[in-house]
Amino acid sequence: MPGLRAKLEQYDDVSREDLKANFKRFLEEIIPTAEECGIRMCVHPDDPPRPLFGLDRIVSDAEDIAFILDAVPSRANGLTLCAGSLGANPANDVPAIAARFADRIHFAHLRNVAKEADGSFMEADHLGGDTDMVKLVRVLMAEERRREAEGRADRRIPMRPDHGHELIDDNTRSTHPGYPIIGRLRGLAELRGVMAAVERIEAERRA
Repeated sequence: MPGLRAKLEQYDDVSREDLKANFKRFLEEIIPTAEECGIRMCVHPDDPPRPLFGLDRIVSDAEDIAFILDAVPSRANGLTLCAGSLGANPANDVPAIAARFADRIHFAHLRNVAKEADGSFMEADHLGGDTDMVKLVRVLMAEERRREAEGRADRRIPMRPDHGHELIDDNTRSTHPGYPIIGRLRGLAELRGVMAAVERIEAERRA
């Protein structure tokens, strides 16, 4: 604990605006090289999206994301759309955030959380938490279709189920907390089912 407190004390004089300014300078340095190399950088939202140990967070809501993406307006400066991290903030409408920044999303973590009135939250079933996962998937798939129509090479948005509940014998396996094999496969199956249904409905609508 003394070591942790000493580390935290190093940030006593660092404000939220300082953190934002530092991040902007960081992006200004790396994004030109990312563009040259064809790399898509994508910032992950704060997890959880609120201050911890007195440290401010700067990637917690739509306005934070707008600041970061506008700081260096380049396709190489993008977003990892983590539905769980953003969904832990009661003020965030995750599908709306996805729609607002769709053209800059380079990766999606499709996990879900259920929030309590006191501000606490817990991992939920992929289709059973507070975020409308079907609506979110529709936004992401619509963006993929838009990119495909433009002929973009990066038309696909990699998506993963991210976290999952421990099921069957997951608790006997040596894995990182939150990443059980069977639980994540269940989430992946549910999400693929949503994607198949959305694709079918959209195809019938266009026919």
